[in-house]
Amino acid sequence: MNFICRAATEDSLRRVAKIFLSAARKLALVMVGLLFAGHPTLAQSPETPSPTAPSASADTMTTLACGVDQHTDQQLPGSITGTVVDPTGSGVAGAHVALSHEGGPTAEEQFSREDGQFSFSNVSPGRFQLTVSSTGFATQSASGKLNSAESCVMPHITLPVATNVTEVRVELSTIELAQGQISDEEKQRLFGVIPNFYVSYVPDAAPLTARQKFQLAWKTTVDPVSFGVTGVVAGVQQATDKFPAYGQGAQGYGKRYGAAYADLVTGTFIGGAILPSVLKQDPRYFYKGTGTVRSRVLYAIANSVICKGDNGHWQPNYSGIAGSLASGAISNLYYPEADKSDAALTFENALIGIGETAAVNLLQEFVMRRLTPNLPKTEPTTTP
Repeated sequence: MNFICRAATEDSLRRVAKIFLSAARKLALVMVGLLFAGHPTLAQSPETPSPTAPSASADTMTTLACGVDQHTDQQLPGSITGTVVDPTGSGVAGAHVALSHEGGPTAEEQFSREDGQFSFSNVSPGRFQLTVSSTGFATQSASGKLNSAESCVMPHITLPVATNVTEVRVELSTIELAQGQISDEEKQRLFGVIPNFYVSYVPDAAPLTARQKFQLAWKTTVDPVSFGVTGVVAGVQQATDKFPAYGQGAQGYGKRYGAAYADLVTGTFIGGAILPSVLKQDPRYFYKGTGTVRSRVLYAIANSVICKGDNGHWQPNYSGIAGSLASGAISNLYYPEADKSDAALTFENALIGIGETAAVNLLQEFVMRRLTPNLPKTEPTTTP
């Protein structure tokens, strides 16, 4: 019994010892392993390197290198689009749009389309600035940042109206202005037919040059209606047997027609072109159209002996009076001897001519304007 107990005890002790030794052996191996892990040169001999075990420092360098390369590869070009509008929201066509990178020179520029839109492609990523300008508007700038491969759509760029725009006026010269007014006057016809060229419904009309005065006289004398009116006058003279020395028939009518037309030409050119050019006076009647009837009547009568000078001042109408005298004197060259006028008769005819001019001016002031279509659209003003 004691033997059995002792044997069992010894057997138990041996088992415990084996377990202890086994644990001690494993602990020793672990400690040796840890020691060798802290000393690579002891763990692995240089002569027997491990082909499948790269070092920790080699992994870090690769990761950093790949990070830089990857960052560089991501910088892809993008695009920038936008719209230029005015304060009302309407697109501004033809606006100059300049694109530049921040701190750099202008990279690209273009003009906005009809709807105000613009678009830049292949733009390098980074901060950028847009400068937009257009005539009549204040220059505007807009900035932003374009990321890699991004399609950037800018908010509408509104151009305010410039407050310091220099206004450029293209004005006609005095000669050009007068030419335009003459063109209007050459369309003035009583009942749309009879020439009414020598009246200006523009109170401050530009003065005529000598060439324009001759142009107006020429237009009057060669107008078909002038030839027709002359024919009527000659017919009345023949019917009443005025200037009997001319006789009757076609020959007599032709002489009367020639004399009447000569009166028209000499009176128009001398009193309406030659003397007005020399004396710098305006041969036209300037319609008043305002004021009392009395003031307008006096104005019309006065204009038979006064006229407006090329300097805009009123002065005696030397051109009209002298022109009437000269025309009467010249008529002695082609009228029959019995019908020629002496100096006294010439002056008398000149006075009659002044009266006729006053009567025509009264008709111009109160009647003819109403009978003349296609007049310039101007409001009459009081003329001194």
